[in-house]
Amino acid sequence: MASRLAPSISPDTEFFWSGLKDNELRIQRCADCQTLRVPPRPMCGTCQSLKWDYVVASGRGTVYSFVMPQYPPLPFLQYPYVVALIELDEGVRIVSNLCDIDPAAIEVGMHVEVFFETFEALPSGDELVLHQFRPAG
Repeated sequence: MASRLAPSISPDTEFFWSGLKDNELRIQRCADCQTLRVPPRPMCGTCQSLKWDYVVASGRGTVYSFVMPQYPPLPFLQYPYVVALIELDEGVRIVSNLCDIDPAAIEVGMHVEVFFETFEALPSGDELVLHQFRPAG
């Protein structure tokens, strides 16, 4: 099993990380004005409400932008790898890895879908489930 650095989980992000373990991509939503927001945060930027819930995303979207990080090399990553900004069908954008594709074949606007991959969380050694994207099939 590959490894990744463990995230810092707060009361505002716990729902997101729990969702990944259940193979759900959860998006925070303001309970007052219904604005979706990524990444999760305590207050709505639209109406300043502190009340929120979440919706389960379809997991489908398009590539908005992407990069291929080169430096500094991290020992737990396999190179080359692609980090993409995905515009979800729900209208928000999320950062994720883009997998199962030759980097030369990636195009802005291409359709992608989420999948969930389990890693060893560093330094704890616990299981960590992360969202990844691949070309839609």
